[in-house]
Amino acid sequence: MSVTPAALRSVATTPTTRKDTTGTSLSAGSRMVNLALQGGGSHGAFTWGVLDRILEDGRLGFEAISGTSAGSMNAVVMAYGMQQGGRDGARQALDGFWRDVAGHSGMFGSTQPTAMGNLFWGWAPGAAPIFDWMKMMTGAFSPYQLNPFGFNPLREILNRHVDFEALQQAPTRLYLTATNVRTGKPKVFRGTDVTADAVMASACLPTLFKAVQIGGEFYWDGGYAGNPSLYPFFYDSSCHDVLVLHINPLERDQLPILSGEIENRLNEITFNSALLSEMRAIAFVQKLLDEGWIKDEFRDQLKYIRLHSLQADDWLSDLSVASKTISDWGFLTMLRDRGRSAGSAWLKENLSSVGKRTSTDIRGRYLKH
Repeated sequence: MSVTPAALRSVATTPTTRKDTTGTSLSAGSRMVNLALQGGGSHGAFTWGVLDRILEDGRLGFEAISGTSAGSMNAVVMAYGMQQGGRDGARQALDGFWRDVAGHSGMFGSTQPTAMGNLFWGWAPGAAPIFDWMKMMTGAFSPYQLNPFGFNPLREILNRHVDFEALQQAPTRLYLTATNVRTGKPKVFRGTDVTADAVMASACLPTLFKAVQIGGEFYWDGGYAGNPSLYPFFYDSSCHDVLVLHINPLERDQLPILSGEIENRLNEITFNSALLSEMRAIAFVQKLLDEGWIKDEFRDQLKYIRLHSLQADDWLSDLSVASKTISDWGFLTMLRDRGRSAGSAWLKENLSSVGKRTSTDIRGRYLKH
C-alpha cells in the first residue's frame, strides 16, 4: 500500500500513566512502543532472541505488534503468551514455539542440512548440491504439483501453541500482513480476523505452498507488500514510538557474483522495498513538523512518529537465503543468542530515546542513495 503523509493522521493522546499488557504501569510518553517484526523464515529465531531480551529487561511495554511471515508467528505467540502470563508467559511461549519448530526440523525436507553438510558448508548451505536440486524442483514445478494437499506442519505447531479464539481478546493489538494475489496489495488482518489461516497466509511463500484462501481471496507471503506494515500504527494507535526489528540486511558492501549470492540479495531487496516506502512517508512528515511547514492549527492533524530500529546487518550478514530454511535446534539457538546480544546492545544505546526522540537516522539509514 502506498502511504501518503495524509495517512499519518494522529489519534488524540493524553500523557497519562497506563498499563501495558503485562499489567505494569508505564508512562504513555516514555516507555510504550509499537513493535514491527519482519519476516525471514527461520531467521525469525533472531527476532525471538531480541524479544526474549527485551521482555526479560521489562522496561518496555507494547501497545500493538505488526508482523509479516515469521514476524506474524512471533507476534501471535508473544501476544498470546503475554495474555496468559505476562512477560514471563511470553518468553515461555516463544521458547516453546521455537522448540516445537526444531522438533519438526525435517519440515523443509531435503533442504535440511545434515551434520556433514554443516561441516562443509556451515550455516549457509546454498552451495550444497541438494539445495540446488530443491531450487531446480521448485523452479520447474509449482506447489500445486509438488505439494497438492497443502501440507505445512507450521499450522499444526501454531495451533498447539496459540488459542486463536482467546487471542482475539488479548489487550495487545495485532496487525498481520499478507499479499492479495489478485490485487497485489497488502491485506492487514486484525481483531477477529487474526486466525491461524491469517498467519499461514502471511507466511505463504508461493514457490513452496499453495495460496491461502480467506473470504474468497487468495493470499501469499506478506513480505512482497509490507515487511512489516507500519501504516496501521498511524491510524489506530495512540503510541508515537515504533520499534522495527529487522531480519533482512538493508546493505551489503560486496557485489554479489555467484548465482546464490545474487538470489540472496534479490530476496533481501524485495522484502525490504515496501518498508522503505513507509520510511519515506515518516521522514517527510517529520520534516514538515520539524521545519514548521504546517500551520499551528493543523499540526495536531499529523502524527509525529518516533522511529527506533534494530538492524540485522551486523548480526545476520554472514547467513545466506538458504539458511532461512534451517530449523535444527543448534541453528535456531545460535540465532536466538545473537538476537539476545543485539537486544542488549539496543537497550543500552537506545532505550533512553523512547518517548522522547527518534533514535534512528531515517534519511541516512533508509533513504540515502
